[in-house]
Amino acid sequence: MKFLKKLLLSFVFAGVMALGTTSANAACKVHLGDFDWDSANVHTAIASYILEKGYGCEVQATKGSTTPIMAALFDQQIDIITEVWRDNLVQLIEDNLAKGNIIELGVNTPSSTQGFYVDKPTADKYGLKSVDDMKSADIAKLFADPEAPGKGRMTSCISGWTCYTINLVKHKVYGLDEYYTNFDPGSGGALDAAIAGAFKKKQPVFSYYWTPTGLMGKVDLVQLEEPKYDADCWNKMTKVVEDIKANGPDVYKETCACAYVDMALTKAASTKFANNAKNKPIIDFIKAYSIPTAAVNKSLAFYMDESGGDMEETAKNFLSSNSSWESWVPEEVVKKVKASL
Repeated sequence: MKFLKKLLLSFVFAGVMALGTTSANAACKVHLGDFDWDSANVHTAIASYILEKGYGCEVQATKGSTTPIMAALFDQQIDIITEVWRDNLVQLIEDNLAKGNIIELGVNTPSSTQGFYVDKPTADKYGLKSVDDMKSADIAKLFADPEAPGKGRMTSCISGWTCYTINLVKHKVYGLDEYYTNFDPGSGGALDAAIAGAFKKKQPVFSYYWTPTGLMGKVDLVQLEEPKYDADCWNKMTKVVEDIKANGPDVYKETCACAYVDMALTKAASTKFANNAKNKPIIDFIKAYSIPTAAVNKSLAFYMDESGGDMEETAKNFLSSNSSWESWVPEEVVKKVKASL
């Protein structure tokens, strides 16, 4: 069975992207897990730069969707992840903490939001304030899905993200599935492009989205009201979500649903890496690493508008224009990083 698990993970890793390594004669080696959305990429880029230039580490970053990257962390194939949407993965996180597969390294970004959004012009024109207001064939026509005649389209997460299945369950509980598809855009970039493109063409938007992101500062979206977040309901719902992720949508069971909680994004490490005494300086650095939401949004805006799509340049811009990071690391590391900028 263990062999099968390793074999499955090797196939999973074939579907993710290794982003590179540095220095064959490095003082340390770190394998970072990264995800296919921009805020995670910013944190991976900043952490990678400090590890490489300040600590002299050989850094490998592997990018992929939530499921394979988290599985690799639990299986000790990845050492550290710098942005974990913990409350979307609460059952998995708690299970793997109990098994001793991971340790948590504290908060990264203190505040984030997720939800269902409609563009403000459409929301204002049709009085769309809550998910219940969306349950109308006439309203659904505004967001027509060209691939599903007679239904509207809600652009959702990509299927490799846990929120795709959360949204699928919410659609069923709220009765939205009668009127809308839970559309997988294929990538985080395609999700952004769908929203930005609709605004440019002045077309209605119905979409899942979140902060922190650079796009939120460029478009006017109204978050739809849902039943208020309730921890007991959320935990009940996420058990159904994890069952569907493991066994497919046919195992759906009736449940409740509620709004996403405004959550702090966290960091985690594999126990194999964290328990190795020589890695203590790296673990101490990642524990101290924390960037406020406003600063993340600023870096994301720089990435989108000024970096030419270069995450390393985005990391260097953050390190050059902020001094907060200097408290995360020893003075000699600060000097080395500054000398490289």
